[in-house]
Amino acid sequence: MIHEVIVTCRSQEGEDQIAPMGVVWRQGEVVIAPFRPSRTLDNILGGECAVINYCDDVRVFAGCLTGRYDWPLVEAEQVDAPRLVDALAHSEVRLLRVEEDQVRPRLICKPVYQANHRPFQGFNRAQSAVLELAILVSRLERLPAEKIDAEIAYLTIAIDKTAGEREREAWDWLMARVEAFQKQKEDAV
Repeated sequence: MIHEVIVTCRSQEGEDQIAPMGVVWRQGEVVIAPFRPSRTLDNILGGECAVINYCDDVRVFAGCLTGRYDWPLVEAEQVDAPRLVDALAHSEVRLLRVEEDQVRPRLICKPVYQANHRPFQGFNRAQSAVLELAILVSRLERLPAEKIDAEIAYLTIAIDKTAGEREREAWDWLMARVEAFQKQKEDAV
């Protein structure tokens, strides 16, 4: 099972990074599998730690995919990495080992500290739709236009029926990215 989270880490130069990512928990360890090349991969390999942030504000996911990285951070308790101030909970992890792969190495990490900050109230359908659109946006280059259009048409139903202000804002950011991508493809033809 893949859990959609926000991974925060720090570069060797001290630059904080926020990245939406799917992680997998297996037998008490967390597997983070960033694509090559990526800052997330370099930062976790270099610092040997990260923070897994559990967040219900879908604007953070959408924001990271649309160039909005200015989310409030605070230092983690036991690793040299930041965590999201507004995370519902977080897990601080240390890198144990790497399962090498040419495309997507698996970084096997051990949790060393976990904290809950406020209760999870549950997702509404619009939040789930924004997460699905965020995943779609992260793969625009690899998907056929028909699939993108069909997925957006379906996801729009949940936005129209259940979105609050945060979900609409996140949706609009992502749709602007989709529209810019589509225009760019049209202009190239």
